[in-house]
Amino acid sequence: MSATVNRTDTTYTFGVITPEELDRLSEATSQGSFQQWSGQVRLAKIRGHEAECVGVFDASGNLVTGCVILYLNGRFGADGSVYFGPIGISDDPALLWTMTEAIRESARRHHAVSVACWPNVAYRLYSSDGQPDGEPNDALLTGFADAGWTHGGFHTGYDVVCQWMYVKDLTGITNGKELLASFGKRAQWSVKRAQSMGVHVREIGPDEFDVFADIERRTGERRGFATRGADYFRQFKQAYGADAHFMLAEIHIAEYVADMTAKREALQTKVAQLQAKYDERPTTRIERQLGEESRNLAAADKRLAEVEGYAKKGDVLPAAASMFVSHPNEVVYQYSGSLEEYKPFYASALIQYEAMLHLCVEQGVSRYNFYGISGVFDDPNDEGRGVLEFKQGFNGYVEQMVGKFTLPVDKFRFGVSNLAHKLLHR
Repeated sequence: MSATVNRTDTTYTFGVITPEELDRLSEATSQGSFQQWSGQVRLAKIRGHEAECVGVFDASGNLVTGCVILYLNGRFGADGSVYFGPIGISDDPALLWTMTEAIRESARRHHAVSVACWPNVAYRLYSSDGQPDGEPNDALLTGFADAGWTHGGFHTGYDVVCQWMYVKDLTGITNGKELLASFGKRAQWSVKRAQSMGVHVREIGPDEFDVFADIERRTGERRGFATRGADYFRQFKQAYGADAHFMLAEIHIAEYVADMTAKREALQTKVAQLQAKYDERPTTRIERQLGEESRNLAAADKRLAEVEGYAKKGDVLPAAASMFVSHPNEVVYQYSGSLEEYKPFYASALIQYEAMLHLCVEQGVSRYNFYGISGVFDDPNDEGRGVLEFKQGFNGYVEQMVGKFTLPVDKFRFGVSNLAHKLLHR
């Protein structure tokens, strides 16, 4: 099925496209992401949802914009969602109008009330600490409005799709040493600390997703967010295959004990030498050094004493886990969790380093997307403060996305649905 539309002397046609056509478009445009990818279609089918890909062709027959629309049943009928799409869009009025018609016709075929979309386009860029960098992209908002979409406004905080993204540009980084040097001092220290404490990161398969899900569940209980569960992760892996990466950070107790024992012995020797020097000729400088190294020795003794408790739990202890999704344009940090009792091992920082190194630097992918932050930079009590500070440690920048647009398809049911949401305050 297709239709021809003539607007501003440009001819476009639209119709249903295949997931393979969507993949080629997703790879060819900077707006492409794993959300607009055939894996999304497969995941929808695995989970029992309807999905359809539609696109717009130019006068030469080239696919220039498109998307996959997911349809979920709601109280008043199906609702369509286009996550991080349509892709290949611009503020060209004819293109936006034609893409809108393609989406509207698909929605009617699926008896949808409305369709919401979250374009993968930045509204404005910001520095890592939230300072504006460049002008806002108001032209795209105007184009969507002219095509019949309603903008949901700008806000901070977390939502189904976050409006604020934290991104790191890895352009020019060619190895692990350069990667580590690109981090902030705190993140560098955390990675090195984890490496020196017997922490190792490996990619796991579906047979170990229960461990992954357990870490995520315990993290969710601690921080108050909903979690997915092992079944969802298995479905995601089935849909995305080699593009989905589940990484587990583990503490190898024997390695940790050997390292700490060697450090303690070295500190004992240093303290004894300083003590001898001080006894022979006391000075303020030696006294200061002796105090510092004595404290380091006491800390090493304490850590070795704690190992006995760790060792009772096993030889290799899962400490943190994260899920990443690869796309030709970027690698996305999607889900994660960590166990509070192993916080001093800095396993989460090491996972980030390993993911950037092996999934981006070694594969020639220059964009590492940490995904959502709250968008609040000046409130130390904000719910997303810890997440923000963790991501800021890796020296990236911020993208404020253009946000959510809604297209009414069945205006009567859409009106009733909106009224019901207002009455129920949700």
